[in-house]
Amino acid sequence: MPDVQYEVVDNIATVTFARPERMNAFRAETLREFVDVLDRADADDDVHVVVVTGEGRAFCAGADISAGPSAFRPTPADSEKEPQRDGGGILALRIHRLNKPIIGAINGAAVGMGATMTLPMDIRLASVKARFGFVFTRRGIIPEGCSSWFLPRVVGIGTASEWMLTGRVVDAQEALEARLVRSLHEPADLLPAAYALAREISEHAAPVSAAMTRRLLGTMLGATVEAAHRAETRGLAERSRSADAREGVASFLEKRPPHFTERVSDASFEFLDEA
Repeated sequence: MPDVQYEVVDNIATVTFARPERMNAFRAETLREFVDVLDRADADDDVHVVVVTGEGRAFCAGADISAGPSAFRPTPADSEKEPQRDGGGILALRIHRLNKPIIGAINGAAVGMGATMTLPMDIRLASVKARFGFVFTRRGIIPEGCSSWFLPRVVGIGTASEWMLTGRVVDAQEALEARLVRSLHEPADLLPAAYALAREISEHAAPVSAAMTRRLLGTMLGATVEAAHRAETRGLAERSRSADAREGVASFLEKRPPHFTERVSDASFEFLDEA
């Protein structure tokens, strides 16, 4: 794949945007490739965690607008009444629905779509050289990638409003203070820190439990507390009888690392159906 590199090592999948000469700007092909590797990661039981980063000095500079204003022109409509769904939103929803924990290792500029795609990721780490820009008003358009829903939930409505209305670029320190990112790292230390966190999840969390927890947290962002109680009750009833639950208790009592055997591809998420 020319735009996206994909590699799986020790149960961790690494996705790398690989157009450094274009600051990893997104085009239609990039979107197709990224969604494809997310599908592959979801279908592969050997993948426990996904790490996303960029090659070169940028994470992703947003949509490739080298062709000029036509880059923002809508693609042919799905119908006479509705334009085709925006690509950033399609990607954000795919990340949101991923069954594997996903970590953003933001190595440089993350602007426009490059910033919005990080919001549905579970954890974001950034280089001290990273910067974020929700620059849509400065380009004469509006936010995409479901970011009007995600960003206020990550940083609060006040900060989200300021960043989106001004469209200014936010440096790494401000992103950290607003809790957009979990931690800052020197460039050489960013991926090792992301992998250390990924290994902590991969080596200690049951993959099925991690998948269900991720989906539970995402679903409950838009649900009531009663819905959370019902979903947790149903999910606990299922998982408490599982082989993973028995192994989790046994490994704790025997003071040894767990060996979870259940596969995400066999898991049912029906406990979320009524949420």
